[in-house]
Amino acid sequence: MKSRDKAPLRWLQWPKVRVQLVLLALALSLFATAQAAAPHKLEPLPPPTVMVFGDSLSAAYGLDASEGWVALTAQRLARAKPGWRMVNASISGETSAGGAARVVNEVARVRPTVVVIALGANDGLRGLPPRETRRNLARMIGAAQGVGAKVLLVGMRLPPNYGSEYTHAFEQNYRDLAKLFDTALLPFLLEPIARDRSYFQADNMHPVAAAQPLLRDHVWRALDPLLK
Repeated sequence: MKSRDKAPLRWLQWPKVRVQLVLLALALSLFATAQAAAPHKLEPLPPPTVMVFGDSLSAAYGLDASEGWVALTAQRLARAKPGWRMVNASISGETSAGGAARVVNEVARVRPTVVVIALGANDGLRGLPPRETRRNLARMIGAAQGVGAKVLLVGMRLPPNYGSEYTHAFEQNYRDLAKLFDTALLPFLLEPIARDRSYFQADNMHPVAAAQPLLRDHVWRALDPLLK
């Protein structure tokens, strides 16, 4: 019994250097355990961002990019909301299907505060079924809201030669989706210039540079409340 009683005290007889090594090893082990249990460092949040998904009307087709309404809105945003930025993810020729195919990756990468969805015009011009456009736009809205972004849905109208039934269903998509997802709605992007031929390029579809400030002001009135 006496030998067992003294056994726990034998480590006191070790050389001082050996004791220090044991304590150092123990400290390193505890440090490694604490590091493993600590949460990973979070990446800093990006600055507040407005992200635009559009087609050639938002990509400044036929103009210098700096002349387009998106670039002009970015300038106003910088003045009105210092620290905010604008990302233009618009592509000429884009359909709602194209936007829906890339929206998840884009919003995950940028983490926008506000998403402006200005797609559907090319769907209408190609006579695509309105239900397909509706489904694609719904996916885009859902993806944007899924990362916590507010949404401004920007609508479009078609020429009357597409028929009243088709044009009505096309335009109704935007109203229905805005109501369903509780988003802001700008019913018609080209409303300030639609009746003035001088505001359009030779193709009678794409606005000239002089029209872009009018489009900027038109969009800004719907966008500004979302920047609060």
